[in-house]
Amino acid sequence: QLRLVESGGGLVQPGGSLRLSCAAPGFNLDLYNIGWFRQVPGPARVGVACIGSSGGATNYADSVKDRFTISRDSAKNTVYLQLNSLTSDDTFAYYCAATKTQRPCGLRPWEYDYWGQGTQVTVSS
Repeated sequence: QLRLVESGGGLVQPGGSLRLSCAAPGFNLDLYNIGWFRQVPGPARVGVACIGSSGGATNYADSVKDRFTISRDSAKNTVYLQLNSLTSDDTFAYYCAATKTQRPCGLRPWEYDYWGQGTQVTVSS
């Protein structure tokens, strides 16, 4: 069973940056599409970025385009989400998710089979 472990969240001032990590000990994440989602009020999770398993094509929500960057480090078997120019509107719990496929990655939660436990990002002065 794939287990995803997120880290890197915390408290940051407006305009600041954070880098979130998503790791899966014992599994090759290069075989999986990886998505990052944030938990909005209520049960919904909104996709912000994803990276594909084949070729690593990326996709971003309009709200984070040009501010967030998703990337892979295959040597460390880790996927990162770099968050820049943060505002209070980015304050959420962030989750990484995975699905084993060669299809292009998407930003819809139902496209993913495995989820991490989440990491909190709080943007406040």
